[in-house]
Amino acid sequence: QVHLVESGGGLVQAGGSLRLSCAASGGTYSTYITGWFRQAPGKEREFVAAIAWSGGTTYYTDSVKGRFTISRDNAKVYLQMNSLKPEDTAVYYCGAAQRWTTQAMSVSSYELWGQGTQVTVSS
Repeated sequence: QVHLVESGGGLVQAGGSLRLSCAASGGTYSTYITGWFRQAPGKEREFVAAIAWSGGTTYYTDSVKGRFTISRDNAKVYLQMNSLKPEDTAVYYCGAAQRWTTQAMSVSSYELWGQGTQVTVSS
């Protein structure tokens, strides 16, 4: 069964950078949009960024614009995170929307998820 695997999380000081990767394991899968979400303790999972595989349109939540960049390369999706802040601390999840959607920022648009990778930003 295909599932997504995130990597690249870790502990970094405020102002530092991390690069997250998302890849499929167990086979191939089809997707229209791949997105990154994050969930901090006690909070709901929230949208961070997404990229459409056809055309490469990107989407970002306002709080990460100018700091984070989502990109894709073959079957992998990356999230380059610069100028990290303590409020970026969360578990970051990769998700794949396997049906066409116009709601790239909605958790409910994504059917396939990874297990998450922890990002901790110290002040």
